Amino acid sequence: MSESGRRAAAQRAFDPVARILAGRRWFPLWAVIHHRGRRSATAYATPIAVIPTVDRDVVLIGLPWGVTTNWARNVVAAGGASLTWKGRDRQMTAPRIVGGGEAATLARRAFRPVVRRMPGAIVLHLEA
Repeated sequence: MSESGRRAAAQRAFDPVARILAGRRWFPLWAVIHHRGRRSATAYATPIAVIPTVDRDVVLIGLPWGVTTNWARNVVAAGGASLTWKGRDRQMTAPRIVGGGEAATLARRAFRPVVRRMPGAIVLHLEA
């Protein structure tokens, strides 16, 4: 099976579970990022996994499928997004895509080996 075939199969398997659990107060690993399409302006709600960081004002989201993931490109183009996480809606600003090495320095120690292996991550800041 090709890489894109494995990716599609993984998404089909986990997406229903992620949609149910993401954003819940009692499940802090997953969140829902709300963004708009770059060209279509269509509103999207994408379940994502939040990586714990050393800075409470920074949110790190791994990009295991690559840095050209559409939702990440949408968020960067818009300059931010809202995030439903831990049962609350939060406004996120200043998005940027970074490589796995830089992302690993932002992640908590236990998560660094996993993050370092990813092609990249998106870094966002909680709006003050």
